[in-house]
Amino acid sequence: MVKLPVTRWILAVLMALLLLGAFLLSDLILQSFAGNIALNPPFLRQTSLPLRFIPVLQQPSSDELRSALLHYATSPIVPQQTLSEIRVSFDVLRRRSPCNFLVFGLGHDSPMWSAFNSGGTTLFLEEDPSWFKSVLRKSPSLRAHNVRYPTKLSEANELMKSYRKEPECMPPKARLRDNRRCRLALADLPGEVYEMEWDLIMIDAPKGYFAEAPGRMGAIYSAAVMARERKGEGFTDVFLHDVDRKVEKKFAMEFLCKKYLVGGSGRLWHFRIPPASGNETAGTFC
Repeated sequence: MVKLPVTRWILAVLMALLLLGAFLLSDLILQSFAGNIALNPPFLRQTSLPLRFIPVLQQPSSDELRSALLHYATSPIVPQQTLSEIRVSFDVLRRRSPCNFLVFGLGHDSPMWSAFNSGGTTLFLEEDPSWFKSVLRKSPSLRAHNVRYPTKLSEANELMKSYRKEPECMPPKARLRDNRRCRLALADLPGEVYEMEWDLIMIDAPKGYFAEAPGRMGAIYSAAVMARERKGEGFTDVFLHDVDRKVEKKFAMEFLCKKYLVGGSGRLWHFRIPPASGNETAGTFC
């Protein structure tokens, strides 16, 4: 474990304060929302959305928020992202929580993301079995799956060139579940990943800094497919970390699209992707 310099301790304290603010704000917002529903129950009958698209009205978990607050106030290890990068996603979560939040990656920041979305569904996907066990041993309440990726970073250029030749990779046929014809599609994830409609997707894994690592090509492609398949109202907010690296940047521009890039900070980009809704152009994501 690395000892933190003073500036890192300051960041840890700031994270604790940010979590405290999230706790107070989420409590006020959800109480207000629940009160409006109680005063106007016909809302549930008037909405045309399927039940799975209606957010569950649930009191934020004080235990979860307090545990995360305690973790970051006392731990010498702080989240992998900088405070300015975290703030980009936090601002969106503050507006959309409780929501469905899919995170590629499991780490020291996972209790924070789960706490920010208290009352919602936050699901983590992690490729390293030993790291998966280590994190869940310390934070057993996290909802997470250990998954495998079929690609290698060394294949990135070939995957970029070859995917256009496979119709099952391209709109309007692009899909994920059981799609083994498309090498970029994450076809064997746990069922709940495909069954849930994700409001936010964060890509901060798998590893992508050495040739034999899985790389984030499949995660970026699959996030784009999920966003385009959205049936509910609104956009899908996608956050991609480590965009200073060539592969992340190249695949983001190909599948998440420059025209949907709405913000970012440091090494993090924020995309807001609309559903295809039958208006897709065959042969291109952008």
